[in-house]
Amino acid sequence: MDRNSVNWQGPMPAVTTPFHDDGRIDEAGFAANIDRLLAAGATGVVVGGCTGEFWALSHEERKHLYALARETVAGRGTLIVGTGAITVDETVALTRHAEATGCDGALILPPYFVKLSDDEIFAHFADVAGQVGLPIMLYNIPGNAVNALSPALAARLADLDPVVAIKESSGDWNNYHATHLAVQERLRVFCGPSSVFGVPAVQLGADGTIDCFPNVWPTGGLDLYFAPRRGDVAGAAALQATGRRLTDLFTSGGRTLYPATKAAMDLMGMPGGGTPRRPLRRLAGPPLDGLKAGLAALGLL
Repeated sequence: MDRNSVNWQGPMPAVTTPFHDDGRIDEAGFAANIDRLLAAGATGVVVGGCTGEFWALSHEERKHLYALARETVAGRGTLIVGTGAITVDETVALTRHAEATGCDGALILPPYFVKLSDDEIFAHFADVAGQVGLPIMLYNIPGNAVNALSPALAARLADLDPVVAIKESSGDWNNYHATHLAVQERLRVFCGPSSVFGVPAVQLGADGTIDCFPNVWPTGGLDLYFAPRRGDVAGAAALQATGRRLTDLFTSGGRTLYPATKAAMDLMGMPGGGTPRRPLRRLAGPPLDGLKAGLAALGLL
């Protein structure tokens, strides 16, 4: 397999996993959010990634989300699901289940917490790749996973047969650019922090964007891909400026990205928000007040 084995492209939002106050998955809110994003123009969705709080889900809950997402998407777009885990056996089991469920691809990050060498990371992916048939999207997010997929390592991993794409979420433009140049002829390249530099990534030739912000900013968040594709330079620049302001708003003033995303969805009356799963907490007090004021200043509330 390679980039030509799949037709993945465009903006595919990383969707939230909404929970009820007692911690149960809000299935209706999850499905309604996916419906809303697909109707707004998303070409697919990514389920059970970092935005989806995969690290707080049991394996059975992750498998349940795969089935629920498949039923909801119902062929209207690409469905990529997060199957990454620390061990090879866990990753293989989740990926095989995703394939059996009918998902289109697996988003797999390197093992997290324990620091690994590049050779150990490669061996992990090679072991997984040798036991699964589902197309794999590599996931580089060293800020969360500790272990990074450098441009050189991404190029090595591109030789593994099921690997067809990469979500580059380092947040470092130089690393993104170098990765794109290293693998673009073999892998589909998706920009993770599109709210920060999605427009130049698309102008460079990114196949798509995968970000949390369409959950709260569907038109603009999706148009960070479409505007530069249609040559709307001024419009794309304005959208990028708003995306950067949203990023700053959601990650300052006592706020972190995932609780702020859910709080904003609730404030805006959008499905898919709700209570983050512990150890995350709902926004309250000054952080919530600041979020309200920031969204209002951006004309989103």
